[in-house]
Amino acid sequence: MVDASFLPVLPPSDIQRAIEAIQKIYEPSSQTAEEIKVRQQELFDIQRLPEAWGLVLPLLNHNDPNVQFFGAHTVQVKIARDWLSFPEEHHLALRDLLVQLTAYSIGTGHNNVILRKLFIALCSLALKLVPHADTKWPDWIASICKAFSSAGVKTGPILDFLSIAAEEVATADLVGASKDLMNQSLKGSKELVLNAITSTINRGASPASDKEVESALKCFQAWLPFFNLDDYIAVIPFLYALLDPDNDKFFLSASDALQELLDSSLLSNGSISGMSHLTQPILLWVDTKGNRIIENTIQTGTVDDVSHSTCKLLAALGDHSTSYLCQNLSRDTPVVLLPQYARVFPPVQRTEAHLVQNYLRVMLAYTGLPGYYGVDEETSELTNTFWYMFQEALWDAPWAAGDNPQALSGDPNAVVKAVYVELVKILQRKCTYPPLGHGWPKDQVDKFQVYRRDIGDTLINAFYVIRDDMLGFFVDNLIQDMKAQQESNAGWEKAESTLHCIASIQETLDYDKTSHLSRLFNPEVIRRLPTTGRERIRTTALNLLGSYSSWFGESKAEPAAKLEMLMSAVAYTVAALPESTLSIQAALALRDLCDANRKLLAPHISAFGELHAGLAQVPDLEKSKVLQSIASVIEALPPAEQIAPVEAMANPIVQKLMEILNNPNILPVDARNLTILHLETLAGIGKGLTRLTDDLFDLDDDARFQVLLAQLNTARSDERMERLRSGILAAISRCVEVVGQDAGVGQAINELVKSITALPADITIMSLPPTPLLGLVCNALQRQITASWLALATVLFAQMRPPKPLPLSGEKDERDRREAEMEKQYVQEANQATLVVREALNMFLTITLPFLSASPNIMTENPDVVQEFFNCLDSITLDYIELFYDIPDATINALVQCSLRALTLQERYSLIAACNFLNKFLQRSFNNDKLLDPRRRFVDVYGRDIMRAALSGLAGVSPRSATPNLVDLLSTLLSRCVSEAQGWLKEAVVDVNFIPSKAGPENKEKFLQGIMGTKSTKRIREAANQFALVARGLEGTAFGYATVTT
Repeated sequence: MVDASFLPVLPPSDIQRAIEAIQKIYEPSSQTAEEIKVRQQELFDIQRLPEAWGLVLPLLNHNDPNVQFFGAHTVQVKIARDWLSFPEEHHLALRDLLVQLTAYSIGTGHNNVILRKLFIALCSLALKLVPHADTKWPDWIASICKAFSSAGVKTGPILDFLSIAAEEVATADLVGASKDLMNQSLKGSKELVLNAITSTINRGASPASDKEVESALKCFQAWLPFFNLDDYIAVIPFLYALLDPDNDKFFLSASDALQELLDSSLLSNGSISGMSHLTQPILLWVDTKGNRIIENTIQTGTVDDVSHSTCKLLAALGDHSTSYLCQNLSRDTPVVLLPQYARVFPPVQRTEAHLVQNYLRVMLAYTGLPGYYGVDEETSELTNTFWYMFQEALWDAPWAAGDNPQALSGDPNAVVKAVYVELVKILQRKCTYPPLGHGWPKDQVDKFQVYRRDIGDTLINAFYVIRDDMLGFFVDNLIQDMKAQQESNAGWEKAESTLHCIASIQETLDYDKTSHLSRLFNPEVIRRLPTTGRERIRTTALNLLGSYSSWFGESKAEPAAKLEMLMSAVAYTVAALPESTLSIQAALALRDLCDANRKLLAPHISAFGELHAGLAQVPDLEKSKVLQSIASVIEALPPAEQIAPVEAMANPIVQKLMEILNNPNILPVDARNLTILHLETLAGIGKGLTRLTDDLFDLDDDARFQVLLAQLNTARSDERMERLRSGILAAISRCVEVVGQDAGVGQAINELVKSITALPADITIMSLPPTPLLGLVCNALQRQITASWLALATVLFAQMRPPKPLPLSGEKDERDRREAEMEKQYVQEANQATLVVREALNMFLTITLPFLSASPNIMTENPDVVQEFFNCLDSITLDYIELFYDIPDATINALVQCSLRALTLQERYSLIAACNFLNKFLQRSFNNDKLLDPRRRFVDVYGRDIMRAALSGLAGVSPRSATPNLVDLLSTLLSRCVSEAQGWLKEAVVDVNFIPSKAGPENKEKFLQGIMGTKSTKRIREAANQFALVARGLEGTAFGYATVTT
């Protein structure tokens, strides 16, 4: 045994204490979770001690495997985390000791988990010693293997070590020269590794145990990134030989290795080499051996491990060779294998077209495996990605453009269409639920639903090949299934799966080019759908109607037929509303149908009056969607005709809400829930009254817009609408007073206000002006500061600035007169808005700043409040930057200090919000020429502190994810405050009291030289990013580099 005297020696009592703690952790039945947690922390604390190196030998020599594992784990952790504190003069002694310890552990029969941990420890040590110009461990792979062999270690463990070495180096946190040196150390050993792999796999030349062959195949996979093409070619023939379903001992490992070659190797890019060494041999293997595997699977109805692995291999081949498969779909050229592969396969002659089409048949067979996915098999979904990629590649196939047709043995378009027609039939069958009474548990139903959604995505790709014939096929099937059900009282499962398939392809359809939707939505077809029970097909039908809601308006059918189809769809949806299990889908479908077809439905508003009258039958949670549906139809009426129905809908809700809020006999919980329900219902009406984007008038068409605006204003000035809006405002105010502290109520008010406030171009007869609501929000903030109220304040502040008048058309004199009037009105409104915002901003800051300064941890405990607070301020600076310079000095000082404290937070989003606010505040201040003097005073007072806070954040105070935002702030200071910023910068960086970091004097000087005197934003960013890496000790690491560049 190598000398270990350089390691600390612990008292036997300390070693025994650690052993007992380890053993007790692995006896959980005798202790509580809290006790286990305490002992784990105790062991963690022991590992952190410098003396913990002395635990390695006694723990590894213990007879308890759990103790042995902790010994191996300790040496790996100490190397990875505490290397800098380990004496450099003992580096080589530790290297020799660890190699010897590992060889000894292998020889004494330590289990594989412990050996793996020791192998990882060896690799961790190599990552410390090898990647340097003056490496302390040349040829480390070869030296370890030699030491293992000298100690009598067999081939299997050596191959296991080699696998881990490749994995650890491939994922090591190294960049630049260090990474190159480490990779080169492995590439320098690849001949040794390749010989070990091939000699082990080649059983005829050198008999090996089954486990050693498995280890060799795994080692080959791990070393793929470090092997070249010749290395691959030396092993691939062995893989094909082992891929034998009649002798499947190594089938899975050989298949895994081929999959890795297809996915992640030099042959994975679809090159000619990949075709010769992988594509053609595997296609021939499918034809000669793979067919038997899928045939046996279908005959037995069981997907064994070999069959599942075969499907994975074929899916990987499809991803790798999609272009080849498309190009050679009908090419009548014989396939000639390379000599090294021809010796492995039987001497058969096959054309490229034969092999490709056979491959497609096998993929179809796997896609359509018998039984239900998740119950009888879990393999078919592996093929879904292939059908997507194959369809995408078809666009670029040479024959698609008519190139070289003489080389084709048939029409590839016909082949492709036939394949996808069969795929569609298979997918429709596979997404069909079993008959009622199947007894599936909920998790299986959920799993099958996810599978059906994936099938829906695959159907989209099939549609791009088959086009409108696919929809025709589905509609024909649906009509036939409904007829069969009516005649034989069979189940609805097939019809339901057809409806699901039709709904899945909705987004791909060009409504102008299909004639089958008129048959699908024929009132007779809709009437045949079940209206009682049968929840699954009714749910699917409702989803289908919602998905195709826009078609009714775009249909080329005669107006009467179009309206009849639409009313049938609406009637079917309305009929499902009272049923609790269908009400959500029915309400959503109704909302979509009414929203997309409001103009068609508006003449029939009386029918929706009947729906409103029967609203009591609809579950409470869906009433808001139903009223939104009705309101969207009302919106299509002339503004004057909207008044009565809107009043009839909204007034009872407002009155009921006030009754709830003023009733002391209602339990608080019930009052809260009812308040939220009524607020959401009002919000639904507000959303429904909002005009569709497509219906908004082009603002250049001033005459039409002005007519609409005049009609709206007339309707808004109606006494009934004024009374309604006053009632809504009073109800919101009362909500704030009574239950405004509740987060759920606050969120409901937030959604309501968003739905009934709008810019002038989007105003409705129910819209409220932002000014009184802003006052209500400030009152709510006085009661309780929440992120929801702050987010609402952001919305309202943004609506305060009136939009500037747009240029008008028409005769010059009349146009000039009207534009002057509009400009005068705009100035008046803008001045009034500024007065309101000034008062609200002062109140806003007076309320929020004391809260955010109440205790040292208040920001940490309320990151959502901090984020929305600074988001709100950022929004205000966009239109009202000048108002911040009217704030009292004490308030602006409190705001800046609050912002600087926020830059030290560890929660990313709140910190970034504060950083962005300061950055935008400075930028917008410097972009406003009227603020020259006040911003100069601001910079003189606070510029130095902001600079220091930004630099401290870069040096390590702030989380790494905020580095780009801090760099932006630093760049703004340097580019805007040119004369002052460089002095602040140097003063902060060289200050002895500057935040401690890993950046030494040389690093700081380099940073200053790179950043001072330049106006290049790019150079400032590069220097600041590099300083942040150095200061945090992340220079030269992949993790640090990724943090900066993302």
